[in-house]
Amino acid sequence: MDFLIATHNMGKRDELQRILKPMGIRVLVAEEAGVTLRDAEETGTTFEENAMIKAVSAAEDSGMPCIADDSGLVVDALDGRPGIYTARYGGEEMPYPEKIKKLVEEMQNVPDEKRTARFVSCIACVFPDGRKLTVRGECEGKIGFEPYGKGGFGFDPIFYCGEESFASLSPEAKDAISHRGNALRRLAAVLPAYMKE
Repeated sequence: MDFLIATHNMGKRDELQRILKPMGIRVLVAEEAGVTLRDAEETGTTFEENAMIKAVSAAEDSGMPCIADDSGLVVDALDGRPGIYTARYGGEEMPYPEKIKKLVEEMQNVPDEKRTARFVSCIACVFPDGRKLTVRGECEGKIGFEPYGKGGFGFDPIFYCGEESFASLSPEAKDAISHRGNALRRLAAVLPAYMKE
């Protein structure tokens, strides 16, 4: 069964595909599905609301079952920032190496024990007939003092779980602990019931 993912981020697409493939689901981006999606305006105040806005819009545009993820980095020392504005931290056009540098500078006087943070992922799934569901996953960690690792994407090089950054983990090791991996396992647990309806 084909599902459309409402993103142009191939890293997210690949993560979804790895976890949903055993269920017989093929995850496609709009270009692969031959559809054009509107840019849904993320006007929600929570990760859940923004994920649902994107999934509903994509399902309406494509007529396909759609999955949308809204995820971000929640840093305790920054009162939860950047949160739902993670992609816009430092400006949407700022490349991630510069966003990471900005975050490191903003956190430079924060001691190790107060650098706690978590990645949050909320995934919404919308079927063309209007059925909807959302799941949430989190991964606790810390903001490192410097980026490390060549893998992953986004803020992965600066987010540490223990001694390793997300960017230093293999895709499989990251999937096993990541916010999106946790959310997708919850999705995989409830999705079969929806697919049978």
